Amino acid sequence: MSGSRPPAETAGTATDAAVDRTPVDDADVCVIGAGPAGGIVADRLAEAGYEVVILEAGPRFDPDDRRSRQERAIRPAYSRPDVWDGDGERDAYTNSNDDRFYPLNHARAKGVGGSTLHWQGMVMRLHEDDFNSASARGVGVDWPIDYAELRPYYAAAERELGVAGADDNPFAPPREEPHPLPAFPPSYSDSLFAEACEELEIAMHSVPNARNSETYDGRSACVGYGTCQPVCPSGAKYDATVHVERAERKGATVIDRAPVQHLEHDADAIEAAVYATPDDRNRRQSADAFVVACGGVETPRLLLLSDSSDYPDGLANSSGLVGRFFMDHLFAGTGGVIDEPTRQNHVGFLTSESHQFYDEADEEYAPFKLEFFNYDGPSPVEMALTGDDWGDELLERLRSEYGNHIGMGALVEQLPREDSYVALDPDRTDDRGNPVPDVHWTVDDRALRTIERVTEIQREILGELGAEITWQVGPDDTGPAYHHMGTTRMGADPTQSVVGPDLCTHDLENCWIASSSVFPTGGAMNPTLTIAALALKAADHVRETLS
Repeated sequence: MSGSRPPAETAGTATDAAVDRTPVDDADVCVIGAGPAGGIVADRLAEAGYEVVILEAGPRFDPDDRRSRQERAIRPAYSRPDVWDGDGERDAYTNSNDDRFYPLNHARAKGVGGSTLHWQGMVMRLHEDDFNSASARGVGVDWPIDYAELRPYYAAAERELGVAGADDNPFAPPREEPHPLPAFPPSYSDSLFAEACEELEIAMHSVPNARNSETYDGRSACVGYGTCQPVCPSGAKYDATVHVERAERKGATVIDRAPVQHLEHDADAIEAAVYATPDDRNRRQSADAFVVACGGVETPRLLLLSDSSDYPDGLANSSGLVGRFFMDHLFAGTGGVIDEPTRQNHVGFLTSESHQFYDEADEEYAPFKLEFFNYDGPSPVEMALTGDDWGDELLERLRSEYGNHIGMGALVEQLPREDSYVALDPDRTDDRGNPVPDVHWTVDDRALRTIERVTEIQREILGELGAEITWQVGPDDTGPAYHHMGTTRMGADPTQSVVGPDLCTHDLENCWIASSSVFPTGGAMNPTLTIAALALKAADHVRETLS
């Protein structure tokens, strides 16, 4: 590890001329993507003494700008992609499935930190049966690893992210140690739900959160801004800049605004990543090992863009499955109003949920988890900024219309289907002239049946509260949770998967994939903790190969 290049200054586009984006000489590892997977891999390998370079397509954001981004997030004039400088031309995509639109850019962020810049921060482990879906539930496929193999990596991931949680979930998989931080206490609205759920014999328990309930890892405890998604101004919520900056302090080099155009390779290995820079130059970063950590959409896109005579259908695609089995979690929700205050929007994240029905999953019904919202209904700021009334009229509207909303959500598993995929659009290109991703999203009937079941349970709970139902998202209008999974699936059989249990591609000896794209099935748990655990596992395998 040379450490010859100092960490770049935190900067946006204004200082591009001063940023060194030249390739790193004698790099051992090139990590593509500076989100949670890429950051964790880079940190681990830099700590082991390897010369690591991270290539990130988006910019490095100035942490001092977070309060202004928070302000932007609550103003109706800005869309959600505007908060983290989404670029319609750079981030262009298409949908070839007319039956089900996938709004990819609604929750996509390109930049150092990746998706954790705007995520909600919930971090649950997959259940044991999620790794054995075909064997235990009769649908889907089995992972080539089981929960026991990933269990120590889960514990390490919880320490790395700083997870606040409790041991009060009787349905969770076995643990080896407590969470690093104490759980956040139940909210006031949780107490209202608890009364109804007790009558209906539905168990509630805490939610593991990757946000500090007390000072941890040099970051403050949560101070209650309430804008967690899409901005945490205080830094109490984990984001991947933690690991990227830690890797830099250990000698890693980060090159931002450097979208990789394609990967140069021969039949057995990658030789270099060709990346573009803001001055419209293409540069070539060579390394001994490459870790692709671009998420469930950009990872298959990059492999498909790297086709050659050796791989005419796309790099690492001898199975023909790169981009196939695109999955997301489906949302089901119900909300309404009750005749008492609920303190809505006092907490910007979930503090209680229920996994009670999760392991009842079988061929007919998918696993799902229930979520008890702390933020249903508009905030006072939203009401003030979207209405036409002012002064006493606004105050009266706030008094009469704010504070009694209550709502629930749920995540539901989508089965892997080969006709749900990410491909290259042959007719549309991005700002660099590359084909954009075409997201063809399909959903199975099992998931839709499960959503019907979920909304019945939610209506029953809200009915017990005496709520007037004002909205419901069911099977006809369900949408995604923006958890992109499955497009470079993991498996033992090279004809049925893209990477092996060691996260190395079957076709290339020096290319690992650290991403939710390797998930063979998705379960119904938020994926980031599993992404982090697999990233730690991938780092171990890269280190073993390089040593």
